[in-house]
Amino acid sequence: MRTTISVALCLLAFLLVSGCATTNDVVRVKQEGSEGTVEVYDVTFEQAWEISKTVFRWEGADAIEEHKDQRYMLTSSGMNMVSWGAVMGAWIEPVDAGNTRVTVVTKRRVTINIATTLTEGTYQKRFAQAVAIIKSGQPLPLVPPKLDKQDKQDQQ
Repeated sequence: MRTTISVALCLLAFLLVSGCATTNDVVRVKQEGSEGTVEVYDVTFEQAWEISKTVFRWEGADAIEEHKDQRYMLTSSGMNMVSWGAVMGAWIEPVDAGNTRVTVVTKRRVTINIATTLTEGTYQKRFAQAVAIIKSGQPLPLVPPKLDKQDKQDQQ
C-alpha cells in the first residue's frame, strides 16, 4: 500500500514539474513563429472562420474562445483514455478576397504525453475536407465525415 502511494505521488510530482501547456502558450509560440502548420485555402475569411469552428467541433473541442477582430480562436480538449488533452489555436488571415491563410497550433497539455487529441495535420486535413464540402455546394455536417484509410494511418 505504501509503495502504491509513493509511486502515485512521484508520478504526480513528475507531471507537475514537466509543465502543462495553456492557451497562452499557444498564442506565445504563434507570435514567436516557432510552431504551427500553415496552409492557404481557396475560401473567403468568413468561410474559413466557420470552417475552423466546425473542425474544432468535429474533433471534440471544448468551448471555442473567438477573437474575430484579431483573427484567431482558441480552444482545448479534455482528457481521454490516451491523452491528458490539448490546447489549440487557429489564426485565420485573408490573403486576398478569395484566399485565406490558416495557421493552427496545437500543444499537448502535458508535455510528456505521447498522444494528443488533435494534431495540426489532422486539423488541416479536416479543414481541407470542409473546404471540399463547401465548394460542392453542401452545408457543413454536424458530425465529421469519415477520413480515408491514408488519413487514418497518418493520425496514428
